[in-house]
Amino acid sequence: MKLGELIEVLGGKLAQGNPEWEVEGVSSSARACSFHLVFAEDATSAAKALARRSGMVVLRAGLVDPYPPDYCIVEADQPRLWFARAAQLLKPVLPPAGVHPTAVIGEGAELGENVTIGPCAVVGEYAQIGAGTRIEAGAVIGEGVRIGDDCRIYPRAVLYPETKLGNRVIVHAGAVLGADGFGYVRDSATGAYTQFPQQGTLRIEDDVEIGANSTIDRGALKQTKIGRGTKMDNLVHVGHNCEIGEDVILVTGVGISGSCTVGNGAVIAGQVGIGDHAHIGPGVILGGQAGVLSGKTVTNEGLGVKPGTVLWGTPARPLKQVLRELAVLARLAKKQGTGNRE
Repeated sequence: MKLGELIEVLGGKLAQGNPEWEVEGVSSSARACSFHLVFAEDATSAAKALARRSGMVVLRAGLVDPYPPDYCIVEADQPRLWFARAAQLLKPVLPPAGVHPTAVIGEGAELGENVTIGPCAVVGEYAQIGAGTRIEAGAVIGEGVRIGDDCRIYPRAVLYPETKLGNRVIVHAGAVLGADGFGYVRDSATGAYTQFPQQGTLRIEDDVEIGANSTIDRGALKQTKIGRGTKMDNLVHVGHNCEIGEDVILVTGVGISGSCTVGNGAVIAGQVGIGDHAHIGPGVILGGQAGVLSGKTVTNEGLGVKPGTVLWGTPARPLKQVLRELAVLARLAKKQGTGNRE
């Protein structure tokens, strides 16, 4: 793909160089050749990029003046984002491979154009697979599942019956979507547990990515929903009846109990635990290992903090407040220790 073609699609400005220069791929500045694109976000990284053999650099205007000769320079307001989008456009497209002879396709299943079904994959009865979607080796697509266009289901992923995926959804290896939620009713006389009905559905909207070995439970009597553009890391669990908003980030080890809501644009860092029926407002940031108690509502407005403030601790509260509390406890402990010695 030519550099000028990338700029036409992604925007930006060619500040120096030849728009006909062929771009073969993206790379780090340390490994790039003259046909690779690299990016720089500050003066230090720009200097490194322009000291190497990289032929094309995308950066913010004003980081370097003047530009050294023999480089193609693209100026963009968000160089990292421009670079990431360019990488997607330059990534080779895998050709459709059809249905592998060892795959099992259930009665009434519908496959769109250019669908790939890998070795030993199973597609259940009356499932619908959209055009351009790839189902990799050993994946199991349950009865009545709906998968949109241009999705990719990696090996050994399991989609339980009636799960619905939008377009361009990525499900990594080992993920389990639509399993029963963890809901039981205890007999107060005997102590025995009986499962509460887990007969709802799971809906995954467009452009969601679900990391390896993550699990999302179906609703109990209604649906669990993952909003458009949300990205889940590996080893994340979302319980039944949850509603996760759009463009949410869930990092490794996050556990969200049943019937929770998470607002658009929230960021939930690693090992955060959220109790059942809790509500996380739009744009809230929960730092690593933070905890939200059952039934609590956490919003920037409710805590009187600006959007983008990191919340931490259990119960989750502004990081600066937590650090002040820890400092007070440390001083008290030190004072108590001194008093004991006296």
